[in-house]
Amino acid sequence: MRLPRAILADDHTLVAEALHGLIAAQFDVVATVADGHALLASALALKPDVIVVDVAMPLLNGLEACRQLKQKMPAVKLVFLTMNEDPELAVEGMKSGASGYVLKKSAASELLQAMQAALRGKSYITPQIARGMQESFIRNPQGKSHPRSLTARQREVVQLLAEGKSMKEAATVLNVAPRTVAFHKYRVMQDLGFKTSADLIQYAIKSRIVVG
Repeated sequence: MRLPRAILADDHTLVAEALHGLIAAQFDVVATVADGHALLASALALKPDVIVVDVAMPLLNGLEACRQLKQKMPAVKLVFLTMNEDPELAVEGMKSGASGYVLKKSAASELLQAMQAALRGKSYITPQIARGMQESFIRNPQGKSHPRSLTARQREVVQLLAEGKSMKEAATVLNVAPRTVAFHKYRVMQDLGFKTSADLIQYAIKSRIVVG
């Protein structure tokens, strides 16, 4: 019987290797990637059944990667595995299209449980943060959704610049001309009324474009 195909996305090599060993008996791990852009490329090429992804990812964060993946591959199942215990972030993760949200400090069996649940069309959330998610949703039913005033490309540019990339480095990552990056930055700064790069960085953190 064919094992479900899985991709692991985590920028910590030791964590990724440990995860591979943990799930290898029940899943065919077809790729391990370390950033959001690599995740998009691998997922589109390899067509996995389920993806385990960290929220905090360089170049393109896990939330944004998952939003884009669900648009391009609606059937793929996504499970967040993260150290971040913020219930509002967990709510945002589920709103991005994920089927599970598991903490890295939880029992290893929880990840397998979440992945199997996702394949059955169910959801799984680490119990210790599920209550906090309910309270967060009651306080703010709309959640802290991603900044809808920005396009997906603008959010990518903002994350790269907030991570300290130069215009040229960001352009290389996105495979565009540096002037295109400069244009997107200018439009974002203008539309949101920002005067300095520090304003942009604060916005990126507050809007969860950069996730710690």
